[in-house]
Amino acid sequence: MSLSTLPQSPVLAGWQGQGVRWDEACLQKLRLTPQEKRALTAVEANPIDYTLNNSEDAAAICRIVLKVLSESNASGPSSRVSRLSGSLSQIEARQMLTADPMGVSCHYAVSKLCDIVLCLKEKKAGSAVTIGSTFYSDGNLIDEWRALLRVLHLGGSGDAFAQRGAAYCLASILMAACPSQQSGARTKEHDCSSRSAEEPLQALISWITSQLQSSSSLSLSLVTPTLIALMSCPEARIVFSNSGGIGYLSRHLRNPRAGHKSTVTVQQLYELCFCLWALTYECNGSWSIRNTFHRDNAVNSLVDLVSSAPREKVVRVALSALRTLAQCDAENSPCPAGKREITGSTYLSDMIGCGLIKYVDQMKERHWTDPDIIDDLSVLHRVLHENFKEMTRWDVYFAEVQQGQLAWGHLHSERFFKENIRQFEGPNGDFYVVKLLVALTASNDEEVQSIACYDLGEFVRHYPNGRAIARSLGAKDIVMKLVDHPNKELQRHALTAISKMMVMNWAAVN
Repeated sequence: MSLSTLPQSPVLAGWQGQGVRWDEACLQKLRLTPQEKRALTAVEANPIDYTLNNSEDAAAICRIVLKVLSESNASGPSSRVSRLSGSLSQIEARQMLTADPMGVSCHYAVSKLCDIVLCLKEKKAGSAVTIGSTFYSDGNLIDEWRALLRVLHLGGSGDAFAQRGAAYCLASILMAACPSQQSGARTKEHDCSSRSAEEPLQALISWITSQLQSSSSLSLSLVTPTLIALMSCPEARIVFSNSGGIGYLSRHLRNPRAGHKSTVTVQQLYELCFCLWALTYECNGSWSIRNTFHRDNAVNSLVDLVSSAPREKVVRVALSALRTLAQCDAENSPCPAGKREITGSTYLSDMIGCGLIKYVDQMKERHWTDPDIIDDLSVLHRVLHENFKEMTRWDVYFAEVQQGQLAWGHLHSERFFKENIRQFEGPNGDFYVVKLLVALTASNDEEVQSIACYDLGEFVRHYPNGRAIARSLGAKDIVMKLVDHPNKELQRHALTAISKMMVMNWAAVN
């Protein structure tokens, strides 16, 4: 699986080969002691594995590098380095050290921390030097970690390289304290207190979700490497879900509105879908997460990916996520009293409402070389058709309206409304489906708007006092605005619906 990689600093050449001359006057703001300067010089003179061969030396050098990071960002983001977009030559990078010493120092510290974290993660099980022994003291996270969090909240436009690298390092450090990531016998030297990492993990994930609120590709590129790393940790998945993460991912994965071009790349779609797929594995153990997947229309987003098929790898992970949802149950985490039970059958109804049956039937006819896709399609085909047989026509219609995926067919006909008109009252008598139809007249899909207008008109025509109910829900005012819509088909359906809402006795007219 090809996932995001951390790019190199644009000023990397500034310290490669000869290293940084820490005695230079421009670096005095870092407030390094002579001993700390010698330690940093020694780091550049030796392979990173050599530096991390001793747990005490590794912990000491990490504290020094974190100090460099903290001091270099004491006054906010750098004036020049943070704005670089391309890599500089060695001469240019050396000149930049003089022009913006704190910016270069920040990039040096982040690059070095990334090297350290990656090296520690690759060490064999049972190694004397680990992330735990390096970044935790007496089981507690060292205070210097806050330098990483401060980089994430740099003012102005921030520093993309520094933020991306700092977030990844912080995630790797915090996950080391999660019980699910600790294997084998835990010694005092390797013991990490999960409690000391809880608040920092919440702070990191809060920053990630704040970036996911933006639709820009740059904001996504800041967080996807870190988010993918976090998705390997069950504790992080739960915190992310509780922070609204499923909803943010689902919105990014949906097809853009008509007339709007998506800024999300195919690779980013794949990475975000991968994260959503990883979150589906928490469904069996959490009613809250099952409910969140349903509430945030995650199925709708996944079906969008399957229907648009941007790349085979995106389709593969979307199908896998749909299969996991379709097969989840409530055995280990039943719903709280008074709440609606959410299980695989709930998601299957959502899938049917989104038209997934049609897409799966079509895809089964294609020749696939990926065995995972073949297997997922086979399972989805079976469970979707089994569930469809058990659903009434009203169940299918309700699922379609709930998902906002209206399509012309026998469910949108005079006969259907005559046979099911009392169902529109809803079990609570609140005309919930009618409210949904009113909302769908403002859909971004003009065909959905047309069908919603038709259905509202049929409801008014067949339900006793339907005109008054539709008016009380605001249907007349909203549909009236569509009478002048540039789409002639939508205009026609809106005009017909308004006519039905205004005629006192439609049967007499007929």
